[in-house]
Amino acid sequence: MAEDTGQEKSEEPTQKRLTDAKNKGQIARSRELNTFLMLIVSAWLLISQGESVGMGLISMMQSHFHVSRAVIFEPQTSIVFFKQAMGDGLLLITPMLAILTITAIVAPIALGGWIFNMESITPKFDKLDPIKGLPKLFSMNGLVELLKALLKITLVGLIGWLLFNSIFAELLGLSSEPMEQAVIHALKLIGYSFLILSGSLIAVAAIDVPYQLWKHSTDLKMSMQEIKDEHKESEGSPEIKGRIRRTQMEMAQNRMMQEVPNADVIITNPSHYAIALKYDEASGSAPILVAKGVDLIAAQIRNLAIEANVPLVAAPPLARALYYSTELDNEIPQGLYLAVAQVLAYIFQLKEAAKTHGTKPAPPKDIQVPSEFKQE
Repeated sequence: MAEDTGQEKSEEPTQKRLTDAKNKGQIARSRELNTFLMLIVSAWLLISQGESVGMGLISMMQSHFHVSRAVIFEPQTSIVFFKQAMGDGLLLITPMLAILTITAIVAPIALGGWIFNMESITPKFDKLDPIKGLPKLFSMNGLVELLKALLKITLVGLIGWLLFNSIFAELLGLSSEPMEQAVIHALKLIGYSFLILSGSLIAVAAIDVPYQLWKHSTDLKMSMQEIKDEHKESEGSPEIKGRIRRTQMEMAQNRMMQEVPNADVIITNPSHYAIALKYDEASGSAPILVAKGVDLIAAQIRNLAIEANVPLVAAPPLARALYYSTELDNEIPQGLYLAVAQVLAYIFQLKEAAKTHGTKPAPPKDIQVPSEFKQE
């Protein structure tokens, strides 16, 4: 990421910025929403499973805490009974623990989605420095956290006081009920009280969720300079791209020059353009342009052709037409077949004359190039 340049961060984050932040574990999270969901699920479990758990506790007390005098004085008896009680108790609450575990995993996904990142769980010991953490206490985020804490204390305290007053008589009446009925009744009272207290935190979560989404978006906002720097990092600087293009052109030019000695003819302007053609008579396909260039590159092509004894034919209109109409390693266009055929016929006659030591043919004159291929 680009360094802070002091510019105002008023631009929405780019997709790359969002992706990088998510990969680093920087996503919107609401601890208040997670807490609310965990408490609500716990309250629901206490209400729905309270009776069975209460009966199970009564059964455990009857079976594990009712022993004869002879057994209780055995040295290992207390350990055995304790192990049995712990095993039965754990088995009794296992379904509830499983649901709470799933809730603890799923609750954070409700805002921000699922993400696992080693960097986010790596200990950061610099956060233990109280001097560095002091400014956070007086930041905007610190103020919001303080307000949320005060709101939670106020809500839970007020609703808890009202709730206690409303069920106070029932709490006193538990002492007059049979034990089994009193345990179940007490668990229900606790469950519904817990549900009401937990439900009061929905107001805090309703405030915190939009705030966390806004804060996350604000933290990721970018300045114009950061967007430009990111674009430069993604696309590459103009200097690097220019260097790459030059390297590619040099490599293509080197490959092109290697094909000049294998050409059948070089058609020239005669000094500004040079076009190297290769024709495979056995394949029956059209001639292929294997090299082309203007000015200095044209001079290099001509010099290489002279060294390799590749014949040069001056045909300015045809040379210009081939240069602008045909790319490297492509066949010549159909409209230039006749003009190129005149040149190739001359080359074949030239080679035949060289074999038989006959008279050299005269170069072709007035090679006709169709008007649509003519270049000024």
